[in-house]
Amino acid sequence: MISYTVGATTAVLIAVCVDLLVLRTALVRSRTWWTAYGIVVFFQLVTNGWLTGRGIVRYSDDAIVGSGRIAFLGDGRITYAPVEDLAFGFALVLVSGAVWVWAGARTRPMP
Repeated sequence: MISYTVGATTAVLIAVCVDLLVLRTALVRSRTWWTAYGIVVFFQLVTNGWLTGRGIVRYSDDAIVGSGRIAFLGDGRITYAPVEDLAFGFALVLVSGAVWVWAGARTRPMP
Protein backbone atom coordinates (compact mmCIF):
# COMPACT_ATOMS: atom_id res chain seq x y z
CA MET A 1 0.00 0.00 0.00
CA ILE A 2 1.31 3.44 -0.92
CA SER A 3 1.21 5.93 1.92
CA TYR A 4 -0.41 9.33 1.61
CA THR A 5 3.00 10.90 2.26
CA VAL A 6 4.67 9.03 -0.59
CA GLY A 7 1.77 9.83 -2.91
CA ALA A 8 1.86 13.54 -2.03
CA THR A 9 5.62 13.74 -2.50
CA THR A 10 5.39 11.95 -5.84
CA ALA A 11 2.57 14.25 -6.97
CA VAL A 12 4.64 17.36 -6.21
CA LEU A 13 7.68 16.00 -8.08
CA ILE A 14 5.56 15.04 -11.10
CA ALA A 15 3.80 18.44 -11.11
CA VAL A 16 7.09 20.35 -11.06
CA CYS A 17 8.47 18.14 -13.87
CA VAL A 18 5.31 18.69 -15.94
CA ASP A 19 5.60 22.45 -15.41
CA LEU A 20 9.32 22.77 -16.13
CA LEU A 21 10.17 19.89 -18.46
CA VAL A 22 7.05 18.65 -20.24
CA LEU A 23 4.92 21.76 -20.84
CA ARG A 24 7.79 24.23 -20.26
CA THR A 25 5.48 26.84 -18.76
CA ALA A 26 7.84 27.48 -15.81
CA LEU A 27 5.05 28.72 -13.55
CA VAL A 28 7.08 27.89 -10.44
CA ARG A 29 9.54 30.57 -11.56
CA SER A 30 6.81 33.22 -11.78
CA ARG A 31 5.98 35.67 -9.00
CA THR A 32 2.44 35.91 -10.40
CA TRP A 33 1.88 32.19 -9.97
CA TRP A 34 3.16 32.19 -6.38
CA THR A 35 0.86 35.11 -5.56
CA ALA A 36 -2.12 33.28 -7.04
CA TYR A 37 -1.10 30.09 -5.26
CA GLY A 38 -0.94 31.98 -1.94
CA ILE A 39 -4.58 32.96 -2.38
CA VAL A 40 -5.55 29.39 -3.30
CA VAL A 41 -3.67 27.85 -0.36
CA PHE A 42 -5.34 30.25 2.08
CA PHE A 43 -8.79 29.04 1.03
CA GLN A 44 -7.57 25.44 0.90
CA LEU A 45 -6.48 25.73 4.53
CA VAL A 46 -9.83 27.22 5.55
CA THR A 47 -11.85 24.52 3.79
CA ASN A 48 -9.58 21.61 4.56
CA GLY A 49 -9.18 22.77 8.16
CA TRP A 50 -12.93 22.87 8.63
CA LEU A 51 -13.36 19.34 7.24
CA THR A 52 -10.51 17.77 9.20
CA GLY A 53 -10.93 19.86 12.36
CA ARG A 54 -14.53 18.68 12.72
CA GLY A 55 -13.50 15.07 12.09
CA ILE A 56 -15.50 14.84 8.86
CA VAL A 57 -12.33 13.65 7.11
CA ARG A 58 -9.91 11.42 9.01
CA TYR A 59 -6.52 9.93 8.15
CA SER A 60 -4.81 6.70 9.12
CA ASP A 61 -1.87 7.11 11.52
CA ASP A 62 0.43 5.02 9.30
CA ALA A 63 -0.37 6.92 6.09
CA ILE A 64 0.54 10.50 7.12
CA VAL A 65 3.36 12.41 8.79
CA GLY A 66 2.46 12.71 12.45
CA SER A 67 -0.42 10.88 14.06
CA GLY A 68 -4.12 10.65 13.42
CA ARG A 69 -4.67 12.99 16.38
CA ILE A 70 -6.53 16.12 15.29
CA ALA A 71 -4.45 19.19 16.14
CA PHE A 72 -4.72 22.74 14.87
CA LEU A 73 -0.97 23.08 14.41
CA GLY A 74 1.88 20.64 14.84
CA ASP A 75 2.09 16.86 14.65
CA GLY A 76 2.32 17.14 10.86
CA ARG A 77 -0.75 19.38 10.58
CA ILE A 78 -1.46 22.97 9.60
CA THR A 79 -4.93 24.27 10.50
CA TYR A 80 -5.93 20.68 11.30
CA ALA A 81 -5.06 19.39 7.80
CA PRO A 82 -2.14 17.02 7.23
CA VAL A 83 0.77 18.60 5.36
CA GLU A 84 0.20 15.98 2.66
CA ASP A 85 -3.07 17.72 1.77
CA LEU A 86 -1.12 20.90 1.06
CA ALA A 87 1.29 18.96 -1.15
CA PHE A 88 -1.54 17.38 -3.16
CA GLY A 89 -3.22 20.78 -3.46
CA PHE A 90 0.03 22.32 -4.69
CA ALA A 91 0.41 19.60 -7.33
CA LEU A 92 -3.19 19.96 -8.46
CA VAL A 93 -3.04 23.74 -8.79
CA LEU A 94 0.37 23.69 -10.49
CA VAL A 95 -0.59 21.12 -13.13
CA SER A 96 -3.96 22.82 -13.74
CA GLY A 97 -2.29 26.19 -14.15
CA ALA A 98 0.47 24.83 -16.37
CA VAL A 99 -2.02 23.10 -18.67
CA TRP A 100 -4.12 26.28 -18.78
CA VAL A 101 -1.11 28.44 -19.77
CA TRP A 102 0.17 25.84 -22.25
CA ALA A 103 -3.23 25.43 -23.91
CA GLY A 104 -3.74 29.19 -24.07
CA ALA A 105 -0.38 29.65 -25.78
CA ARG A 106 -1.27 26.98 -28.37
CA THR A 107 -4.60 28.60 -29.28
CA ARG A 108 -3.27 32.11 -29.86
CA PRO A 109 -3.31 33.12 -33.53
CA MET A 110 0.07 33.44 -35.17
CA PRO A 111 1.08 37.07 -35.97
